Amino acid sequence: MEQNKSLYETIFIVDNTIGEEAVKALVEKFTGLIAANGEIESVNEWGVRRFAYPINDLTEGYYVLVNFSCAHDFPAELDRVYHITDGILRSLIVKREQ
Repeated sequence: MEQNKSLYETIFIVDNTIGEEAVKALVEKFTGLIAANGEIESVNEWGVRRFAYPINDLTEGYYVLVNFSCAHDFPAELDRVYHITDGILRSLIVKREQ
């Protein structure tokens, strides 16, 4: 099963107006989801950063970068969960070189 795993990187932006506890809960939710379906290499919480342009009338958000390895079908499910979760403003999943 190890040979079926690929390396990925995801970054997601959480709406920081929902409160500090809610932001931490969302970060834990997604790191837990990734850990349950793969292996996390690193989690880098960048914190609150300003946007280059407003997103949903907001000018800043809480950024989180996660490097992980998982089966090739999990990123599609992760992307689906990002899109249906309130509080996630933007997300991106990229496959990294081996």
